[in-house]
Amino acid sequence: MANKPASKRRQNSTRHPGAVDTAKGRAGRILAQGNKDATYETARQQETAVLVAVPDKRQADALTQEYLDELAFLTETAGAVVTRRFVQRLEKPDIRTFVGEGKLEEIKAYVQHSGTSMVIFDDDLSPSQLRNLEAELQVKIVDRSLLIIDIFASRAKSATARTQVELAQYQYLLPRLTGLWTHLDKQRGGGVSQRGPGETEIETDRRVVRERIDFLKERLKELDKQSHTQRKSRTGIVRVALVGYTNVGKSTIMNLLSRADVFAENKLFATVDSTVRKVVLEATPFLLSDTVGFIRKLPTRLIESFKSTLDEIREADLLVHVVDIAHPAFEDHIAVVNDTLKDIGAADKPMLLVFNKIDQYDAAAADTPHDFEGMNPDEDHVPRPTLEQLQATYMAKLHDPVIFISATERTNIDELRALLVRHVSALHAQRFPGQSAEGWNETQ
Repeated sequence: MANKPASKRRQNSTRHPGAVDTAKGRAGRILAQGNKDATYETARQQETAVLVAVPDKRQADALTQEYLDELAFLTETAGAVVTRRFVQRLEKPDIRTFVGEGKLEEIKAYVQHSGTSMVIFDDDLSPSQLRNLEAELQVKIVDRSLLIIDIFASRAKSATARTQVELAQYQYLLPRLTGLWTHLDKQRGGGVSQRGPGETEIETDRRVVRERIDFLKERLKELDKQSHTQRKSRTGIVRVALVGYTNVGKSTIMNLLSRADVFAENKLFATVDSTVRKVVLEATPFLLSDTVGFIRKLPTRLIESFKSTLDEIREADLLVHVVDIAHPAFEDHIAVVNDTLKDIGAADKPMLLVFNKIDQYDAAAADTPHDFEGMNPDEDHVPRPTLEQLQATYMAKLHDPVIFISATERTNIDELRALLVRHVSALHAQRFPGQSAEGWNETQ
């Protein structure tokens, strides 16, 4: 029989790490078993999902609604359809099943009656909670971290991003190995590369996963060195980074300013790979990078895994903070981005605040009712201010430059370009005194 082509023998998959070599093969089978047992992977096929939130009793209904709307958008991005939402207010989540016994019975009855294929929780679940919920509900159980990691896995294209996602997958998997197998009480005999006689199956699985994690961390260090070398070669030119909450239009602005072909879509985390392009506006060159969007409750393991991607933000000379002003919770999104910038050590950089999507702003949007289990009507709803009022407010109270645009409608884009030229020129004169921006080496 003729040998199969290499492309057929080797198929890298960030969704199922473990398909390439022996070192990761066993962990790949673990992930595959997790998918079979409806525990770890959200399938790309059309599925139906129930959303569950357990907010603190003091949390406002409007905020709970916003969190569930975002979880629904994440679910849609992952390829599933939300059929119902459940909310239970508790002082703290149940240690065994996250929700109370009565609410669990409600969810179970609905899942069995509707044939829903998975239940998604808006917070991270412990390994024991995952196992208990799966045993009770008999469907796929997904928590917020796994949902986000799954979306990242489907979006990652570059070697660095794929490695970062795979590392996050294994770090998520490691504490959740127990319960994946029904034969964990069996013993594994001694042999080459084995720890010794009597090592249990679960110990072997954990060791293989830890070895893979160590390998991926070393691989990321190598890729980080390569990226650092590339960034060092960009000396003599100002670097600008687009930052912001996910799905605010950063990639669309990147395409407008740089004529790049960056993937842009009305879904969360459309961009996972960092993209850098040289832009020349009015004979003033600078490097513009599009970075991964931030989100509430972004899994710590993803922040750690995407360190090299976030270096584009840390090493930028100017940050352009893009905000979706049409979103009712845009001020909360600004706070999340600022907090994340602080966490990665980039909060003290010069920043331009760009309010995008002014064409979609609707002062009555927040009045849309949401009727789902566990929510109470907001009787004291305060109408949103008009766009003109917001413009006057933010331009008056902020010291940093503020501009209002619509990237899709090309509204005020010339004003944005002029603002960027002014600030890039000032930063260039400050960072590289005596060097003309126009004279920057075109070959770099």
